[in-house]
Amino acid sequence: MARNVFYSFHYLVDAFRVSQVRNMGVIEGNQSIRDNDWETVKKGGDAAIQKWIDDQLQGRSCAVVLIGKDTYGRKWINYEIQKAWASGKGVVGIHIHNLKDSGGNQTTKGVNPFSYFNINGTPFNNIVKAYDPPHWDSKEVYAHIKANIEHWIEEAIAIRGKY
Repeated sequence: MARNVFYSFHYLVDAFRVSQVRNMGVIEGNQSIRDNDWETVKKGGDAAIQKWIDDQLQGRSCAVVLIGKDTYGRKWINYEIQKAWASGKGVVGIHIHNLKDSGGNQTTKGVNPFSYFNINGTPFNNIVKAYDPPHWDSKEVYAHIKANIEHWIEEAIAIRGKY
């Protein structure tokens, strides 16, 4: 069953890698915002950004955090994670550092952003899963994500149902 998900990621450095995941055709996701539209949202300040995120999370069953080198600790990614969890949505992470960017480059693995939080004293990364595809080759990483993302999302929704 195709789920509607919200993709959370660091736009500036990971947009190309994220587009590969979004375009796999396995999962339906939130519409990608164009650069000009995002600049308009940002000009509205924190309240406008928060409203945009809140609106995008409506009707989604899971937040998929696509973890790049610099995802950890980013203000709006943290907000997206917290808002999704508080709204009863599944949350799952996927490391995307070994997917190539538009220049054909891979990067280093980023810190799991779930380790930034606690839920009732339990480290969030002990509750929510972050998957790191076990391949170096970008094509194999892509194939691994494509073959597993649907299961990972269903598992995240089931995990959320226990809390």
